Amino acid sequence: MTFFRFEDPWFLLLLLLIPILILRERRISTAISYSSIATLKSVSQHRSKIKAIIPTALTFFAITLFILALARPQEGKKRTEILTQGVDIVLAIDTSGSMQALDFKKNNDQVTRLSVVKDVVAEFIKSRKMDRIGMVVFGANAFTQCPLTLDQNILLSFIDKLKIGMAGDATAIGSAIGISARRLKDLKSKSKIIILLTDGRNNAGEISPLEAAEIAKSLDIKVYTIGVGKRGKAPFLVDSIFGKRLIYQNVDIDEKVLKKISKMTDAKYFRATDLNSLKNIYKQIDLLEKSDVKVLDHSEYKELFGLFLIPGIILLLIEIIFSNTFLRRLP
Repeated sequence: MTFFRFEDPWFLLLLLLIPILILRERRISTAISYSSIATLKSVSQHRSKIKAIIPTALTFFAITLFILALARPQEGKKRTEILTQGVDIVLAIDTSGSMQALDFKKNNDQVTRLSVVKDVVAEFIKSRKMDRIGMVVFGANAFTQCPLTLDQNILLSFIDKLKIGMAGDATAIGSAIGISARRLKDLKSKSKIIILLTDGRNNAGEISPLEAAEIAKSLDIKVYTIGVGKRGKAPFLVDSIFGKRLIYQNVDIDEKVLKKISKMTDAKYFRATDLNSLKNIYKQIDLLEKSDVKVLDHSEYKELFGLFLIPGIILLLIEIIFSNTFLRRLP
């Protein structure tokens, strides 16, 4: 980045003296008296005024340039070096059929759990500019939706494409942790974490959640777990012979297992029952898992005072030559 600055800007205060000197010069010039003005009347008044102004103008331009040179104008080039120990994060997001429950509100409208999760997770991603983040989606199956990346725009586009049922309607929590751990195991970083969000209990997959947690623990990976949804019955919009209608069903979150997973991996379990609590959970995780970022600024400066000093000297020499030749004033 290139920029311009004055190293000693207080010298610019001297520019305030120039208007005062100009007024003083005008008073002196108008105070000169002549014994006879008969000869002067024959000279063009317009040309005389111009000739009288030129030496004064050259002098004041020269003074202005000298003051600017004194202030030491500089052209600077700034280079920023960012040294960071980032956190590698995998977002494991449940897209099973139960995530279509309408027990969350956004702008006073009932919306699905997944809709709210997408908004909150997107904000979390935007706050982690120095971290590699990936995403695993799970339902009856689990798969990598986006490999770990620093490109937030790519990740946000994948978040936007999340749909209920895209990985099946069941819930394979163990598989989600296993695939997430596989993505993190060979990476070198300050910290490796999985943020697993679900609204159900494990009922699919070939590996149990606690077995997957043991694997994550052996790889020094923390697994933060989030249970999402209100307690009790949740509303679902279903098709009937009379059109769309709401029905209420129990959604069972296996909090006991989720707490064990987090405890085993030295992390935490959270419960989100509304939009604000979900936002606060991701903010808490954001604070708990901070990246170490050091910013080093390297600046180089090129002195530019010569660009003002030399023209100032030239103008002053021109003024001296003119004043002593064809612009010479009569006493």
